[in-house]
Amino acid sequence: MSLTREAVLAALKAVTDPLSGQDMVAAGLVRALTIEGGTVRFVIEIDPRTAPQMQAVQAEAEDRLRDLPGVEKVSIVLTAHSDKAPPDLKPRPKAAPQGPEPIPGVKHLIAVASGKGGVGKSTVAANLATALAAEGRKVGLLDADVYGPSQPRMLGVSGRPASPDGKTILPLRNHGVTLMSLGLLTNEDEAVVWRGPMLMGALQQMLFQVQWGALDVLIVDLPPGTGDVQMTLAQKARVDGAVIVSTPQDIALIDARKGIDMFRKLNVPILGLIENMSVHVCSTCGAREHIFGDGGVKAEAAKMGVPLLAEIPLHLSIRTAGDGGAPVVVSAADSPQAQAFRDLARTLISAGQA
Repeated sequence: MSLTREAVLAALKAVTDPLSGQDMVAAGLVRALTIEGGTVRFVIEIDPRTAPQMQAVQAEAEDRLRDLPGVEKVSIVLTAHSDKAPPDLKPRPKAAPQGPEPIPGVKHLIAVASGKGGVGKSTVAANLATALAAEGRKVGLLDADVYGPSQPRMLGVSGRPASPDGKTILPLRNHGVTLMSLGLLTNEDEAVVWRGPMLMGALQQMLFQVQWGALDVLIVDLPPGTGDVQMTLAQKARVDGAVIVSTPQDIALIDARKGIDMFRKLNVPILGLIENMSVHVCSTCGAREHIFGDGGVKAEAAKMGVPLLAEIPLHLSIRTAGDGGAPVVVSAADSPQAQAFRDLARTLISAGQA
């Protein structure tokens, strides 16, 4: 017989909350309950001052659940909210603004997007942000790739953002870049299982409730595709332009065209295309190999009437630098790979877009 939610809740109702005298289910202590096969997970949100009592509740709940037929693993997390805890990223009733609004203190907002996943969009976003910072710009990076937030790892940032008043979020900073990401509010291996309204609410809060400070440019790393997050960004925030990242092969370019079409329908200017993984240079013999094709993005940019902003090579150092928490612009500043991103930053600056 499979484990049911009703059986789990019935077992938890036998555990008494010492503060209210109610069972822990009636007292509202059981949050985010999930049952996957024989694994039961949930969160108990507590006042830090009640930690000793709640630890006893946690232990009793674990014992009772392990006695249930079909239970193989129990994971109960105590979350103690203090005054500096991040705010709850859930939609809140708010009067809808009339049209896109500028982000307070932010001069330029650039969206980095891709039609499909796997083309290196987040790597480009991280290196573009650090390249702009190296050029003397005050830079913020919003990791809006909510289903795969990788910027904390790429920028070597860990820890949870503080919130002095439960409303304003204080972002973190490294390599000259101010960062906010949903990945800072969840465990690295924890999936974000949210529907559209929750995503839209979280994005709006990360845009307008983060204390970004005075920025020359805010880079927004969008999820791949054409969905709720892209639409919410364009409808709620004043976006100065979008940069589309693609690899040269036809399959990637098909989806890149859709991304360009979406932004045009949302009245967001296209600043240009970036060809990532453009060419591989053999580290042994120096031979140049166009693994994903030659010149596909350049031809597509000419066809669509938008600039080709950069051709970024396929190189091992770009990958290892991102995995190590210091983008190649920072860790190998004099390399040809880093210079490609520096040239991209200078192009945007000279065009008055950053």
